[in-house]
Amino acid sequence: MEAQNAIVLNDLSGYLGSDHPGERLEEELSHQEFSLPRADSGKDAWLFLAAGFVIEALVWGFPFSFGVFQEYYSHHELFSSNSSGVAIIGTTATGIMYMSGLILFPAYKKFPHLANNIKWAGLPLMAAGLFAASFAQNVSHLVLTQGAIYALGGCIIYYPTLLYIDEWFVQRKGLAFGIMWAGTGAGGLVIPFVLNGLLQRWGFRTTLRIWATALIILSSPLIYFLRPRIPVSRNPTSQRYVGLGFLKSPSFWLLQLGLVIESLGYFIPSLYLPTFASSLGLSRSVGTLLVALLNAAGVVATVLMGMLCDRFHVTTVILLSTVGATISVFLLWGLSKALPLLIVFAIVYGFFAGGFVSTNAGVLKMVKGEDPTVDMGLLIGIISAARGVGAVASGPLSEALLKGETWKGQAGLGYGSGYGGLIVFTGVTAGLGGVGFLGKRLGWM
Repeated sequence: MEAQNAIVLNDLSGYLGSDHPGERLEEELSHQEFSLPRADSGKDAWLFLAAGFVIEALVWGFPFSFGVFQEYYSHHELFSSNSSGVAIIGTTATGIMYMSGLILFPAYKKFPHLANNIKWAGLPLMAAGLFAASFAQNVSHLVLTQGAIYALGGCIIYYPTLLYIDEWFVQRKGLAFGIMWAGTGAGGLVIPFVLNGLLQRWGFRTTLRIWATALIILSSPLIYFLRPRIPVSRNPTSQRYVGLGFLKSPSFWLLQLGLVIESLGYFIPSLYLPTFASSLGLSRSVGTLLVALLNAAGVVATVLMGMLCDRFHVTTVILLSTVGATISVFLLWGLSKALPLLIVFAIVYGFFAGGFVSTNAGVLKMVKGEDPTVDMGLLIGIISAARGVGAVASGPLSEALLKGETWKGQAGLGYGSGYGGLIVFTGVTAGLGGVGFLGKRLGWM
């Protein structure tokens, strides 16, 4: 237990205001008669992880289900005249949430109590964004409200969870991250059906208001459990040295390059499968089903690939993810013209591409192994921001590719549907996302 405490304290003490983790622990124990909850097991650890899973499902599951909204907005009289900007709503939300870590983690480091206090403000801000979106009159209003404001609230409640999970789980870090990140897929399995039903019956305005209310009701009781395992020092001293050597590591930046490239195409299927299905004459409910299947497959994948990251080098897991995702795009989506093959694609792509996020835990493990003093907050922030860059850029890129209707009428199957450019771009970026494995084979890392 003492060894585990030392590991975790070394990871996070720079964010909690202590020069020496052992001294800080002794100081706290001299003031309070209690022992730290067990890491990796015990009621408190699993309650934290359960709450984190549900928060992940609610916060991220909504923007990951945006394909349902995209199909609806693209045909709504208010937004159809500018439907080319609709995809940016969803990618703005995911992009801001991913990139906010670069700002929030340094803030947590400077103000040790901030993470645990500010988390309460995230939920009302998310709900306010959705309520404001229900009054939108054009796409730009939706980008600001359903995109940006929702995202700001989401990252405020989410990033403390990401910070504290590193305290609660040490030896089983990959598994814990995998379970928590599986929440996105779990939410993405259920939420599309809920949203589609509400949109068809009540329209987008009432749907957004209902979801904002449900978000408050479901999330409020869970925020309490998203708390740190290690108490913050009452009298924080100057912060200890934290390692920034990973910023000079070619291995780290090669892996980040792969993450950015993979993210450029990763979000495209979840955004466009509903409209692609509509172009084939399939119903809206089929588009909802495809998004749900894609997200559901990611639930299993994030847990399994998180476990693999605990046992194998991260580049091995990256290879598995990228090969499976690439093959599924070119052979399944590209050759599809009917529902059965689309269903197979949604499941296979959702599994292999959805599991890529768990390789982030492998990167954390790799960098931490090379430098035990690494600044974990900055490291997580950079990794998340790399994902965010791809998310933000994928919106306008995908709109441009779709507008060109590449190979429409000139090729067969999915490639000739007008979505050919999107399909090829998604497949290429999925393949190039494995550049880290290539770098390891060539001895660059």
